[in-house]
Amino acid sequence: MLKEKMEKTLCEQINAEIYSSYLYLSMSAYFQSLNLEGFASWMKVQALEEMYHAMKIFGYIEERGGRVTLETIEKPPPKWESPLKAFEAAYQHERKVSGMIDNLVNLAIEEHDHASNNFLQWFVSEQVEEEVTADGVVQKLKLAGDQGSGLFMLDREMALRVFNLPPDLKISVVTTQA
Repeated sequence: MLKEKMEKTLCEQINAEIYSSYLYLSMSAYFQSLNLEGFASWMKVQALEEMYHAMKIFGYIEERGGRVTLETIEKPPPKWESPLKAFEAAYQHERKVSGMIDNLVNLAIEEHDHASNNFLQWFVSEQVEEEVTADGVVQKLKLAGDQGSGLFMLDREMALRVFNLPPDLKISVVTTQA
């Protein structure tokens, strides 16, 4: 069973993950407005991945006998100065989320919640990947620039990313017949 503080903090993390999804959808719309369909597609995949993270935590709270409480999701920015600025913002956002995950791990250790600590290790590894990936795009954009053929080549590369539904995503919908 989850302790009250851990449950509350995990619920806050759900909110942060849903906001991340919302932020990346906003970035997708921004890229689409620039006719950068590859970047837009990449961000849609990222939005799905963030929602998966939220659902993973949601399921964990339920498994541990907790109750999920949801809060208001903050409105994300609608546009950025350039594709580079958008990805720099994504990178900084991922660093912030990494800090939140680290705080959750510290709380789990403080509360001697070994199950939560074990659960959170997946997110620790995931955040390393998220930061490396976002920073990698930032570095490529710095090389390619915000205009010209380099940007369009990178846009084509970004379009190759796909979202594969993780096998551990367990969502069931129960319906009753009248």
